[in-house]
Amino acid sequence: MKINNFKRLKYFKEECNNYFNYLKYEKCLLENTTDSYCYDLTSYLNYIGDNGVKSMNNIDKNLIQNFFKHILSLELSHNTCHRYFAAIRGFHKYLADEKIITTDITSLIELPKSKRKIPEALTLDEINLLVKQIETNTQTGIRDRAIIEVLYSCGLRVTELTNLTTRDIIINEEMLRVFGKGSKERVVPIGSIAMKWLKIYMTDVRGQVLKNISENTVFLNNKGVKLTRAGIWWIINNYAKNINLSIKIHPHIFRHSFATHLLEGGADLRVIQELLGHSSINTTQIYTNIDNYYLLEVHRQCHPRAKLV
Repeated sequence: MKINNFKRLKYFKEECNNYFNYLKYEKCLLENTTDSYCYDLTSYLNYIGDNGVKSMNNIDKNLIQNFFKHILSLELSHNTCHRYFAAIRGFHKYLADEKIITTDITSLIELPKSKRKIPEALTLDEINLLVKQIETNTQTGIRDRAIIEVLYSCGLRVTELTNLTTRDIIINEEMLRVFGKGSKERVVPIGSIAMKWLKIYMTDVRGQVLKNISENTVFLNNKGVKLTRAGIWWIINNYAKNINLSIKIHPHIFRHSFATHLLEGGADLRVIQELLGHSSINTTQIYTNIDNYYLLEVHRQCHPRAKLV
């Protein structure tokens, strides 16, 4: 994404374009990530430009802190706030490393704390109810069932799903090769139910809609080309609209459900970290804040003095 696409940005276009080339070609970040950073930095640089700043060396600590406070006042999600802060800090560090600015002033600023929400997850009954809405006597229905089963069985990000290729399916071992953030590769197991529907889709459907034999993306739309993130979002919401779910549904909810259900089933947090592709255990720990009812039930069942005898 080019900074020139953002008409309001008055200054710093050259620095930004160089920075995004650095993120793309040296840091190897995914396009969706660099696009998000581009949006965040454009908001930040418009803010400081509107405050009369025309040189990166003229940005002071108070101005950055005021922008951080502005972001928190918008009541964005914890992850979005954290992404803003990471984008701004990363940009300033890059400019300092390249000697474009004399001092990385963001290294002197303590990030404000944003409230982190516990991820919402579907119950197993809700997942079963959702997949029952899919008419699997059609090609589209078979594809959609395979999509939802793979999302939930493997805990994939939606971009990881849309980028999945036929070479990434390790059928004999019932595993998928996944490329996550920063093109980091991991191998995740795929459950028997998800593998069943994936095989049916690959055998009976994909070849029927495939138009270009060089296309190796697994999940295709009805025109035979790669499904987009927006397409996956529409598919899931289309099936959810006629049932009463406890939470608002989106593709990432299956990743949250995957992690929550594994944890409730007794999986080790380090294993869940590996399956999700988190670089830090701190990210995975958000799933440990499960509801008190479940904790109480586990305590009653497992602790030797939890029940009267």
